[in-house]
Amino acid sequence: MFARIYRPSKTAMQSGKAKTRKWLLEFDAETARRIDPLMGWTSAEDMAAGQVRLGFETSDEAAAYAEKHGLPYRIEPDHDATAKPKAYADNFAFHRRKPWTH
Repeated sequence: MFARIYRPSKTAMQSGKAKTRKWLLEFDAETARRIDPLMGWTSAEDMAAGQVRLGFETSDEAAAYAEKHGLPYRIEPDHDATAKPKAYADNFAFHRRKPWTH
């Protein structure tokens, strides 16, 4: 079982950064999911993949946990977004091309 340590990105359904501060340790699937021929549901052989998710304050804590329990792991780099400074007045700037004019 291979563990992946990462910080989740912001979802498109929220404007804030809720649930993006903690580092997560999640297991990768060892086998591919398969479709049940009768019901059409997807199922997997290993139950840890996608169902077990541990949260940590730092990536070092998550790595220490994985090493303590003998889990091979990889740490995915953090993806800090850079905020572009914007002003409300820029919406009405003279140099902006108005979409309703030619």
